[in-house]
Amino acid sequence: MKIRFLGAAQTVTGSMHLVEGPRAKVLLDCGLFQGPRRETFDRNRNLPFDPRELESVVLSHAHIDHSGVLPMLPANGFGGTIYCTPATRDLCAVMLEDAAMVQEADARFLNKQIERGHLEGEPVEPLYTTSDVVRMLELMVAVPYHRWIEVAHGVRARFLDAGHVLGSAIVELDVRDGATTKRVVFSGDLGRRAMPILRDPEIPERADLLLLESTYGDRLHPPREEMDASLAAIVRRTVERGGKVIVPTFALERAQEIILSLKASQQAGAIPDVPVVVDSPLAIKITEVFRMHPDCYDEDLRRKLVVDGSPFDFDALRYVSSPEESKRVSADPSPMVILAGSGMCESGRVLHHLRACIEHGENTVVIVGFQAPHTLGRRLVEKRTRVRIFGVERDRRAEIAVLNGFSAHAGQDELLGWVHGIRGKKGVERVALVHGEPAPQRTLAKKLAEQGQENVTIPDRGDELVL
Repeated sequence: MKIRFLGAAQTVTGSMHLVEGPRAKVLLDCGLFQGPRRETFDRNRNLPFDPRELESVVLSHAHIDHSGVLPMLPANGFGGTIYCTPATRDLCAVMLEDAAMVQEADARFLNKQIERGHLEGEPVEPLYTTSDVVRMLELMVAVPYHRWIEVAHGVRARFLDAGHVLGSAIVELDVRDGATTKRVVFSGDLGRRAMPILRDPEIPERADLLLLESTYGDRLHPPREEMDASLAAIVRRTVERGGKVIVPTFALERAQEIILSLKASQQAGAIPDVPVVVDSPLAIKITEVFRMHPDCYDEDLRRKLVVDGSPFDFDALRYVSSPEESKRVSADPSPMVILAGSGMCESGRVLHHLRACIEHGENTVVIVGFQAPHTLGRRLVEKRTRVRIFGVERDRRAEIAVLNGFSAHAGQDELLGWVHGIRGKKGVERVALVHGEPAPQRTLAKKLAEQGQENVTIPDRGDELVL
C-alpha cells in the first residue's frame, strides 16, 4: 500500500491524497488549489490522477480547499462514489454551486474583456458548471459518524467528529492486503476544543500512518474568551470614532462563530447597540444548513437553543442578499459591523466594502482566519501601507486587527495533545505532516519528536510513502 501526496503538501491548500491499496485506489479529499493566478489555473485545470481509476473519494469536509475540484470528476470519467457526512453533503450542495456560478460569471467577464481587446489571451472556460455540480451530487453518499462502510475493494472507512466545521470528519481508513490490515488516519482539518458550536475532536484508537494537518504547528491560540473580549473592544473603539468594522469572513463556520460572539457581547452590554450586517448570500444559505443540523452542535449550544431559540438571530442582526441592499450598506456612513466574504479578500462583496473604507482611519478591518500567501488578506495582515483593490492601488489608513483565536484549526498544543491521545491508546506508528507551510511543519515535527513520536515525515507534492 502506498500514499501519494497530490495537494496540501508543504502548503495549506488543495488537499488531495491518493491511497493505493492492492485492489483499489481511494482519494482522500479533492480540494481546489488557491494561490498565484497562473499556478492556480494550471494546478486546478490539470488533475494529477486519472479519475477513471478511482473507486471512491472520501471527503473530510466541505471547505473549498478540500472539496472544490470534485465537480470536475464526473466529466473526466469518474463513476464511483463520494463518501462524506450528511452535513458535508448539504454544505457541498450550496458551496460548490456557488463556486460554479462564480467561475461562470468570471469567465463571462474575462471573455468580454478579451473580445473588446482589453485583455490578451484565449477564451476562458470555468473549471466546472452548475450542471457538473448536479452530476457530482448524484454520486455523493452521506454516512453518519462512527459507522464503518466498505468504500472500495479491500478498503473500509469510518468518520469521527473533527470539530473543525459543521460535518467535518477525521477519516479512519482500513486497507486490507491478505491477512494484513493497515490503518491510515487522516485528520482532515482538526478543530479546537471547547469551541462554541461544535463538539470537541474525537480521538482515534490507533494509526499505522497518521496524516496530520499542521496549519498552526508553530503557534498557540489565545483562549476563545479572550477573542470575544478583543472583538468587543475593537467594535467599541471603532464606533466611538464613528467608523465601520469590516470582518472578511469565511461563509462556513467563521461567519456563524462571529455572529454568536457579537450576539453574546450585545446581550451582555459589552458593545454598543449598532447594526450587524451579514452581507453574504452564501453565508446566509450556509446558516440555513446549520439550522438543519443541530445533531452536530455541542451540548451547551443545544441547551441554549431551548432557552434563546436560534443562535444565529438577534435584534441588531440583518442578513443582506441582494446587490442593491449591499450597495446601500456600503454607502451608509453610519457606524456598523459588516461581515462579508470572501475570507481572504480575494473576491466577493467584502472587496466593495474595503474599497469604500480602507482609506479612512476611523474604520477597522478585523482578520479572523488564516490568510494564504499572495492574497489581499495576507497583505492586510502584514499591514502594508498600500494595497490593490479592483486593480487600483489605495492608501491603507484603516486600522488592521488580527484575531487568530477565532481560527477553527487546532493550535500547536491542541495538535500535540490530540496525537498524544492516540499514542495513549494503541499508538501511532508513523506521522506525515500535511496541510501546513514548511516552517510550522518543521516546528511541529520537532515537538512531536520531543514527545517521543518516531517516524515523522514532511512530504512534498508528488512524494510517495509506502507502508
